[in-house]
Amino acid sequence: MADPLLVYPDPPPPELVRTLDLGCFNWMVVDSAKSPEGRYVGAVVSVDESPEDAFAFCRALNRRGLDIPVLMLVSGSLLQELDLRDDLFTDFCITPFHQRELEARLAHLVWRSGTPLRPELIEYGPLMLNVETYQASINGKPLDLTYMEYELLKFLASSPGKVFTRDTLLSRVWGYDYFGGARTVDVHVRRLRSKLGEEHASLLATVRSVGYRFGLSRWDRQAS
Repeated sequence: MADPLLVYPDPPPPELVRTLDLGCFNWMVVDSAKSPEGRYVGAVVSVDESPEDAFAFCRALNRRGLDIPVLMLVSGSLLQELDLRDDLFTDFCITPFHQRELEARLAHLVWRSGTPLRPELIEYGPLMLNVETYQASINGKPLDLTYMEYELLKFLASSPGKVFTRDTLLSRVWGYDYFGGARTVDVHVRRLRSKLGEEHASLLATVRSVGYRFGLSRWDRQAS
């Protein structure tokens, strides 16, 4: 697994968690600069809740000798707090942020570190998803997926064997502010099964009265 990204504070903002999870980032939340020994590709520091604590965290990283790029998340009303603190961060992103903007800034942050942060591919049997290029294929044959079909398939395929309720899928894939009903998930699953083809449609399993599951868990595959 790729080296993780440090995230501060604990708990992190929900919208940050959602972006990191949907982007398949490997990350670890910390409540101080006394993180476990190891290698890290960078840090994301949310300033809004407590600016002084956030800056103290960054200074502690420097004292520890962790030479990693730091991305600050800061509201427009607090931008002046960054003045004369250039030594504490590499880049900043204004909150509330757009998911795609934050992902782009994180990708640049990781590029600066010279270490890949997230896996380039998600593979399960004949299915392959390229996280960077938003391409998907089954047995090497490209799948023509819409953006939301791809996001749903990526989210499910990232946790094989795990069952997700329709409400969870709505909030994690479509967003916390999406007001569509459960039928939205059903329609997209049906379309995905059609595009996967009859032979592979069973990769998306319906768990009665609960929701949906992609494939089998590692334990189930070993037991079968």
